[in-house]
Amino acid sequence: MTPVLAATPLPAWRPEPDVWLVLGTLGVAYLLAVVRLGPRHAPGPGPAVTRFQVVAFSLGLFTLWLVSDWPIHELGEEYIYSAHMVQHLMFTLVGVPLMLAGTPAWMLRLLLRPPRLFRTVRWLSRLLPALVVYNVVLVLTHWPAVVDLTLRNGLAHFLAHVVLVVTSVVVWMPVLSPLPEIPRLFPPMRMVYLFLQSVLPTVPASFLTFGSKPLYPRYELMPKLFGWSALDDQLVAGLIMKIAAGLLLWTVLAVIFFRWASEETADAVPRHDLNVTDRDLTEMGMTTS
Repeated sequence: MTPVLAATPLPAWRPEPDVWLVLGTLGVAYLLAVVRLGPRHAPGPGPAVTRFQVVAFSLGLFTLWLVSDWPIHELGEEYIYSAHMVQHLMFTLVGVPLMLAGTPAWMLRLLLRPPRLFRTVRWLSRLLPALVVYNVVLVLTHWPAVVDLTLRNGLAHFLAHVVLVVTSVVVWMPVLSPLPEIPRLFPPMRMVYLFLQSVLPTVPASFLTFGSKPLYPRYELMPKLFGWSALDDQLVAGLIMKIAAGLLLWTVLAVIFFRWASEETADAVPRHDLNVTDRDLTEMGMTTS
């Protein structure tokens, strides 16, 4: 019997000019902002951006390109829904946080210069609003009617990705905000926030994982890879949403915990040592100047 994989080859390579244009424009705009605006707006005599910020922003931009171009784009549009899920999670949990980590405070301050925009972002960047935004957008972008529309209409598909990216910036602000005007949550609250963000998506993921029939009729009509049925593909998509997304968020949570614990220990040890030294000097009849 001929394997389905042989009968259904991977899609042939083809470029996505709109993706290259949008992401190329973002990259050039970042570079121009650093070179032209950085010297005037960056505080202090140091560089406008650090090497870490440049690397983080570049990796975030590369991630967005990687999942928006061949082959993941074609797989998600013409073959399997699980590729569509990978694309969205890479947008929201990898690409956007990397780009935000690579954006210096002065640059984000310029982007949020309109007062109404700044107030909106500041309000949405609190724990509860950001939690609601992420999960509402997550559910809507995987709602069967919305998925069907994005598969039929290229403009709707592009706008859905724009909404995902923009709202993801707000979602990550409580964790990665570079602005003191929009402060990050205190580390324990950041961990609570990320824990909740990892738990709530398991609800929609359960509909995909334990569904008894395909939720996306258009994917039933598409050629399948790896011998999967539409229901198998939906099961894999649900597992990706539940397990892979959870692992990414818990990795960030663990990094925050260990950094916070390290900082707390570093702050406590010098104070302890200083107190012991003062006591010892006093017992020896000496005083500190």
